[in-house]
Amino acid sequence: MEKKRTLKSYFLLYIRGVGMGAADVIPGVSGGTIAFITGIYEELLDSIRSFNPKNFKLIFSEGLGAFWRAVNGNFLVAVLLGIATSLFSLAKLMEYLLHNHPIFVWSFFFGLIVVSAISVLRTIEKTTMQVFIAFAVGTVVAYLITVISPAETPDSLWFIFLCGSIAICAMILPGISGSFILLLMGKYQYILNALTELKISILATFVCGAVIGLLAFSHVLNWLLNRVHDIMIALLAGFMFGSLNKVWPWKVIDASNSAIETNVLPDTYAAQTGLDSYFVWAIIMAVLAITVYYSIMALSKRKAG
Repeated sequence: MEKKRTLKSYFLLYIRGVGMGAADVIPGVSGGTIAFITGIYEELLDSIRSFNPKNFKLIFSEGLGAFWRAVNGNFLVAVLLGIATSLFSLAKLMEYLLHNHPIFVWSFFFGLIVVSAISVLRTIEKTTMQVFIAFAVGTVVAYLITVISPAETPDSLWFIFLCGSIAICAMILPGISGSFILLLMGKYQYILNALTELKISILATFVCGAVIGLLAFSHVLNWLLNRVHDIMIALLAGFMFGSLNKVWPWKVIDASNSAIETNVLPDTYAAQTGLDSYFVWAIIMAVLAITVYYSIMALSKRKAG
């Protein structure tokens, strides 16, 4: 049910949405975490779950106004506008950084994903054989995806739809990053480019996938986390660790196939490319990522307390 709010309250919701959008642009940081820190996480989940057959029937029985109030429409619009503002404004910056300073960016992402995965593992309450197996499966599967899959995943609209439907599920979970999922699926930079250049067909397809995925999977994810929480968390953490191969900062292009990149050590990168490996700066960026993450988590714990 929709709450009564002032214009100032809606503006603050918009600002929270801006924070969520900023987090979702960065692999390793979850918009769901920002929602939790700012105190709107439970209302956000309740609003998403309110899109159910019972409330849709209100459109025919009591009108659109009743349906809008039942799904907390004003709240969702304020938050979504904030998220959209961040996504569009930060996409160009991220694309510029990835193109001009890739080692700095990937080092930051690497550190962020490592610390995120460790933090997620710490939420496991009981380590059982099933938990270990789930973690191992997640790690192996994610690693194989980064190794076996081609450098470029399909650009077909069906795959963009799939990316949207899967990534959105991660975006609403504290600690799990939607942009990290896009990174794993090979479409992070592709979607950034679509945002920067306003490629409507791609963005519309991605959004449609996100909406369908959110409505279809949010209940399933919630059910799984409630029933087999530790196993699901271990599986997700395994995915994160296994995908680190994809965000390794130092890569060289295969001489026989320009579509293939190989991970190398910093010294090898410098020797083969003739470019600075920026090793010290890479360490600094990784440490900065860890600092940022723990700062966010500290705020989260303060909020929970």
